[in-house]
Amino acid sequence: MRAIVMEEFGGPEVLRARTVDDPVPGEGQVLVRVAFASITFVETQVRAGTGPFAPPALPRTPGNGVGGVIVAVGDGVDPGLVGTTVVTTTGGVGGYASLAVASAADAVPVPEGVALEDAVALLADGRTAVMLHEQAEIEPGERVLVLAAGGGVGGLLLQLAAASGAEVVGAARGKRALVERHGSFVDYSAEGWARSLEVDVVFDGVGGDVGTEALTALRPGGRASMYGMASGSWSRSDGLPITVIERGGPPSPQELRRLVARALELAAQGRLVPTIGQTYPLEEAASAHRAIEARQTTGKTLLVI
Repeated sequence: MRAIVMEEFGGPEVLRARTVDDPVPGEGQVLVRVAFASITFVETQVRAGTGPFAPPALPRTPGNGVGGVIVAVGDGVDPGLVGTTVVTTTGGVGGYASLAVASAADAVPVPEGVALEDAVALLADGRTAVMLHEQAEIEPGERVLVLAAGGGVGGLLLQLAAASGAEVVGAARGKRALVERHGSFVDYSAEGWARSLEVDVVFDGVGGDVGTEALTALRPGGRASMYGMASGSWSRSDGLPITVIERGGPPSPQELRRLVARALELAAQGRLVPTIGQTYPLEEAASAHRAIEARQTTGKTLLVI
């Protein structure tokens, strides 16, 4: 099969296409013929060796989210699953490939009426957005500020907050037209951009100076959901009269599956629509990473395999 193999940490050029042996599903696993693979910003950090986590062992094929058809199953798995179209995580490795192994428990069937590429776009971003939205407990009439609102998770949070009856403000660098589909727009590259805002909830996946400035827009007692640090550091909330929503430990596999299923259910109902801003062939995974790091992407980025 064809796969992207990473043999060292570094720039996007370390992602190289190779022909490798086909994987074989083990006990409790399925083998998926991949049609689309998700790319996340965190994966660019892992590739560069700069993320806030221990670097993984090399060589490796990156990729933690795929969509396609189950073509084989391992021991202990219902053979009737063969032929089912699913989205699934892969345990953090092996997704940038034409075939991927995953736990059968992680494979979620794609509902009728949901395009496979949309389902893949909702796999990581959708479950994250649904979880953050549930944790925030937004009330009708509240004002909600979403950072990185032109990205995958941010765009979905805009939709979920608006559906809860909130007044939504999306902050991004450019991407105005995309944000204004669901709320008002503010450019967080402008000096003092948050001074005139007063909000009840901030969703912060950026961190750093941008996230820290966003927190100053919270009314006393307002709530901050700080779930990411795309800038490379967390936002600083010290001394502010706000409540930081506790993230808690990582969700269980069962909870992650529930969140994915809920995102797909909302998509089937037409209530959650991902924006797939760009796609790249598998062989151009390095170009996809390069565009994400240069902030040249909108919405979700997928590999087409």
